[in-house]
Amino acid sequence: MDTPDKVALVTGAGRGIGAAIAAELAARGHRIAVCDVDRAAANDTAAAIADEHGVKTAAVVADIADGEAVRAAVTEVEAGLGPVDVLVNNAAIDVLGRFVDSTERDWDRIIGVNLRGTITVTRAVLDGMIGRERGRIIHIASDAGRVGSSGEVVYSATKGGIIAFGKALAREVARHGITVNSVCPGPTDTALLGQVAEYSRRMYEATVRAIPLRRVAQPTDIAGVVGFLASDAAAYLTGQSISVSGGLTML
Repeated sequence: MDTPDKVALVTGAGRGIGAAIAAELAARGHRIAVCDVDRAAANDTAAAIADEHGVKTAAVVADIADGEAVRAAVTEVEAGLGPVDVLVNNAAIDVLGRFVDSTERDWDRIIGVNLRGTITVTRAVLDGMIGRERGRIIHIASDAGRVGSSGEVVYSATKGGIIAFGKALAREVARHGITVNSVCPGPTDTALLGQVAEYSRRMYEATVRAIPLRRVAQPTDIAGVVGFLASDAAAYLTGQSISVSGGLTML
């Protein structure tokens, strides 16, 4: 049986995978902090989750590339809902295209949000988790960080960095009762996958054909795995990167 009434902070939760994760954790009885750079999306998602699941929610706005904004958001969450027990680092961006056509501005933004942002949010909640001797940290990485993805070179690098960050951090904080794991989605029905299809329809169709389960993932497929990792049933699982790709990658 899961410990009831935990507080879960989910970044990039205004839509897509993040919104599905927030709803899954709410269904498990968690109070939910919906964090997103889009204020309207965060408000709408938080309200919908509160209505459907009857849990307390909060909508907070932060660009996770901005350390000051992150720390302010965490302070707001803790004041409104309580200390963060579960952190899901889901927020990410991508700029599709050949690496040789990318710019330093592209690199800085992708790295700033995906990798540095994940590190920044994690650092903002970690002292409290260590003090309470418990916590769940779950990174939404990507199979692109495990095997690479054409047209997403810097994105792949950041997701590989998140996986390595999670493994190293898991070793440091295990003695405090904190687990750290990464979930690595394959092709998932989100706006980002739509961008991939626009970038190269041939690449998109070839990828879908290669999935053994013969479909792309839905956001709820990812959310279910996150719900398990946040639960008491996953208390002995840490430092892992779990592919949720319909068998597209098997490492």
